[in-house]
Amino acid sequence: MSTGFENKKSKTKASFAPSVDSFDITSKFQEYFTQVKDPRTERTRWHLLTDIITISILAVIAGAQGWEDIEEYGINKKEWLQTFLELPFGIPSPDTFRRVFERINPKEFEQCFRQWVQSLVEKLGVEVVAIDGKTHR
Repeated sequence: MSTGFENKKSKTKASFAPSVDSFDITSKFQEYFTQVKDPRTERTRWHLLTDIITISILAVIAGAQGWEDIEEYGINKKEWLQTFLELPFGIPSPDTFRRVFERINPKEFEQCFRQWVQSLVEKLGVEVVAIDGKTHR
């Protein structure tokens, strides 16, 4: 047997049983991001801000790397997204995603995002691990 691969007792729990379902996560998600002020004028609001933010975050978590990827994710997952988003005019275009994120207040967005993540950490009973390396310095 190769050295370094001996069976060691794991410090993590053997099983993971989340205490919250996906509907609870998505419904609460939108509540956190309603605090972000919509920078668009009333006449240019075809898509709901919470829909745009939700699709964007879910797409990035799934690996999207640009505005076109976010739109593609939305199109591919439209049937599922419609179960908890309104999508009154369908999936926004890449330009819509870009324009909205260029104009929203990044501090407001960050605060909402942190509150949402913290709520997940508390509900799921997981531990956040810093991966940026700053903690090790």
